[in-house]
Amino acid sequence: MHSLVTFLKSRGYWLMMAAASLAMLVIALYYQYALGEEPCQVCIQARLWVFALLLVSMTLATFPKNRLWRLSGNLLALACAVGLGERAWFLYQLENGIGNGSCEFQLGMPDWFALDQWFPSLFEVRNLCSFTPEMLLGLSMAEGLLLIAGLLGVVISCALVSHQVTGQGESRSSRTPR
Repeated sequence: MHSLVTFLKSRGYWLMMAAASLAMLVIALYYQYALGEEPCQVCIQARLWVFALLLVSMTLATFPKNRLWRLSGNLLALACAVGLGERAWFLYQLENGIGNGSCEFQLGMPDWFALDQWFPSLFEVRNLCSFTPEMLLGLSMAEGLLLIAGLLGVVISCALVSHQVTGQGESRSSRTPR
């Protein structure tokens, strides 16, 4: 247990999160450019959450020992996992006809954050929501994203709990004796 807590406070944890995020982005781009599976609005929004997790992870890999940065980073990473899960759930509902909604042929970002115009090869909507391609084990991409978002949520929650449990001991041990 101690080695897990140590890992969750290390640069390796953040590099693992960054590697997982980068792998998800590479897989999405592979499906888009190699297999011709054009992304829809919700897919691009999920991609944005993954990109945000990558940025948070790379930033925190620089400052893994700072307790405040670690707490803030884990909270931001959890927000990214929840955002990814929400988008994946919405997409799952759309592709299975159980949701109450649709998607548009535009990303829907404000002009001051027009990522689809600045980086169209990464963030341009090129398809309407209908179905996601099949991935490993017969899971659709929406189901895979739901699973990944859930796993990320569990790992990040463990990091937050370990931060709280060990944080109390850290603050006591860092005090100077009188």
